[in-house]
Amino acid sequence: MNLAGLRKDYSLKTLDEASVDADPSTQFLAWLGEAISAEVPEPTAMTLSTVDERGRPAGRIVLLKGADASGLTFFTNYASRKGHDLAAHPFAALTFMWKELERQVRIEGRIEKVSAADSDAYFATRPLGSRIGALASPQSEPIDSRAWLEKRWAEMEEQHGLQPPRPAHWGGYRVLPEYFEFWQGRQSRLHDRITYAREEGAWRIRRLAP
Repeated sequence: MNLAGLRKDYSLKTLDEASVDADPSTQFLAWLGEAISAEVPEPTAMTLSTVDERGRPAGRIVLLKGADASGLTFFTNYASRKGHDLAAHPFAALTFMWKELERQVRIEGRIEKVSAADSDAYFATRPLGSRIGALASPQSEPIDSRAWLEKRWAEMEEQHGLQPPRPAHWGGYRVLPEYFEFWQGRQSRLHDRITYAREEGAWRIRRLAP
């Protein structure tokens, strides 16, 4: 398998510091909107990177469920591996890759739990099976078998019926951005990289070398 020979030259669009919005949240929402309009598969999928108590990094794909000037929100099991990581180090990095648009966005920042009311409101919008699954799954913990998990799910379904409550160990996190990088693929690997960094309460925009 010749992995070294796999390559693609990028030429769809350009990105210039003079044309981006002064507010990175506005710029991000504009790019997200374009990804959704272009029907990019799973446009809200993002790599969430965390660090554990030993300083070792881990990454996984989660789905963005809210984005505005206050931050970016996702939901998960607080007792999962990512939950333990975030309890030890309340900082995270997010990476979005929209390859059909030859774009990538990186976001870094502090993290906080959303309110119980916000978690309740989102939980109520989930499909019934997913709500039961949140009760049934001891996320990230070893289990005996798939059969055990399905039996546990059936037990939760029988116990809670059509109105399963949000478990206390399940809810939302909000990333409070301190850094954004917008990456647009260009020819000859001379990619456009525009960053925003918090400096004295304001956003400073810079171009980085590819």
